[in-house]
This record gives sequence, C-alpha cells and structure tokens, in this order.
Amino acid sequence: MKLQYESITPDSGSSFKILLTPNLNEIFYWHFHAEIEIVYVEAEKGIRHIGEHISTYEGSDLALIGSYIPHLNFDYGVKTRVETVVVQLREHFFQNGLDTFPELHEIIILFERAKTGIAFTGNTKVIAGNRLKKLSSLNKFSQFFELLSIFQLLANSKEYIPLKARPLTSKSIIKDQERILQIYKFVDENFKEIINTKSIASKVNLSVPAFCRYFKKTTKLTYTDFVNQYRITYAKKILLQGKNVSEACFNSGFENLSYFNRVFKKVTGESPSIFKKRSAEQHK
Repeated sequence: MKLQYESITPDSGSSFKILLTPNLNEIFYWHFHAEIEIVYVEAEKGIRHIGEHISTYEGSDLALIGSYIPHLNFDYGVKTRVETVVVQLREHFFQNGLDTFPELHEIIILFERAKTGIAFTGNTKVIAGNRLKKLSSLNKFSQFFELLSIFQLLANSKEYIPLKARPLTSKSIIKDQERILQIYKFVDENFKEIINTKSIASKVNLSVPAFCRYFKKTTKLTYTDFVNQYRITYAKKILLQGKNVSEACFNSGFENLSYFNRVFKKVTGESPSIFKKRSAEQHK
C-alpha cells in the first residue's frame, strides 16, 4: 500500500481535532499529515509503527508524533476490544504568539523533541491516557486548557522513549519509508515460515549483502533478530492464552524448542515457562 497524505480539518469552534476509536483495525492505513498528533490506544496487543520505528505494544500505548512523520494506525490488526483517542493539532500550533509565553517553555521544548516522535511509558502513560479519554466530554474552552495541562505532564516526564523517526523531507525518504513498510508487511505475513533473507531482499530490489546493511542501519537489528523478536511477541500472546511452551514455540515459527527458549530469554529476560507462570499468578 502506498503512503497516503491525510488532510485534516479542526473540529468546529476548536484549534484541534479529536478522534475517538476510528475503527480502522481492518485497514492498513500508512499515512502522514502536517498536523502534530498525540494518540492513546488501549488494546490487548498492537503495532507501533512510526517512521523507521517498528515495535509492538501490549495493553496500551501513548505517542506524540511530529509533523510529516509517516505512521500506521495503532489499531491495525487488533481483533479484540480497542479504545483510541487521537488529538491532531496544527503544525504551527504554538507559533501564533503562544511560543512567547514563558509558562509554556517546557511544552515548546517537548514539541521540539516530538519532531522525531516520542512514546511514553509507566505512570505517565496511564495518567495522560485516562485524561485524554475524558477530553471529548469537556467544553471547548476546558479542552484547550486540559490539553495544555496534559502536554505539561508529558514535558516533565522522564518515562519516555525517543523514536528517532524522520519526517518526510524528500522523495528519497518517502521511497525509504515505503521500503521499510514492504519489509514489515513481509514479516507480518511470513514470520511463521523459515527465515529467508534472500526472499525479502529480492522483494525490495536489493542484494542480500545490501539488504543486510540497510536493515541493520535502519533498525539497529539483524533481520533474523527482528523476525525472532516478532515471533517472541506472538509466542507471549499464545502463552497468555493458556497454551503450553511447546505450542508457543512451534506456532510462532520456531522449529527447535531449546533455540526458542534461548531466544525467548534473550528478548524478555526470562524463560517462557517462568513468563507463563508469572503471568498466570498476576491474573488470579
């Protein structure tokens, strides 16, 4: 699917737009827009794909995405209940005099950092997420000041991950984004099969050595490590459904139980049996 540009109009009587659970989970919506976006999603498991950054989330996710950064809808592929709040602000939201207010200094710095994307974790994610869910119930005046207050919370938080995503500035970057998208879709559709670097390299018109260099530079992982991380995320879901370790191993694409155990511990820091036991105790 090609990268799509989204044109956004603020809500009536407002300087930003609020979207509640747009139900795009069946649509692979790889898109970008001029607006800055904060998105909070609650779902059992989903994909966070922002620019070159690709990972999965479990339970919930909160991200602040700068202008012109391509991203996938956070509810894509989610088969269970999902709740999403998306707020989209004009690209120059703080450049109409607001940037001169010293009280907003920390928020201005936050938005500078958000130009390459930020994901928030821990209590920050929980508190901000709950407040974002209530935003649409407020009147327009209260929405504006509540949103500023949420941004102040994020600006002062240490619970965040810089995503280092590049905004679109040239045709070469657009081509690069479409290439990484092709790779992701291939992994999503083939992670249960034997890892075949030659197949994916051919699909994106690169030699195997060129593909390996490109993928390592882009993701900081080898292709094999990336596929295995994807498999482990899927295996965790199987274990959480009450399946045994062998089922999780072979249903997620691994062919060897001892290798599965080693990779699982390398990725998660614990063995699959301990993960399964700990998760079961937490849900009693």
